Amino acid sequence: MSNLKELKRVRRHKKIRSTLSGTAETPRVVVSKSNTGLFVQAIDDVSAKTLFSVSTKGLTGNKTEQSKEAGKKLAEEIKKASIEKIVFDRGGYLYTGRIKEFANAMREAGLKF
Repeated sequence: MSNLKELKRVRRHKKIRSTLSGTAETPRVVVSKSNTGLFVQAIDDVSAKTLFSVSTKGLTGNKTEQSKEAGKKLAEEIKKASIEKIVFDRGGYLYTGRIKEFANAMREAGLKF
């Protein structure tokens, strides 16, 4: 990892991750980002299982609109399992752009974090 920007992101993620943990009642929603997509998982850290996952692959619109749509999809899946509260792990990424739109879409769909 010679890229300074990536090193800083990994450092931020380690610091954030040291304080966050998800359970079956309040799963940890983890965001991974690439140049073309956004990949999100809802994880139960106690049993080390992925409960739900969603990706922006195959969605239409620009990246920001895809992030909003992915946030709505994941929120619907989580609410179907009668879960109202989550822990949001932004993966060390700054809370702007696609990450912010994804989180806002989940809040608008009724999840609390």
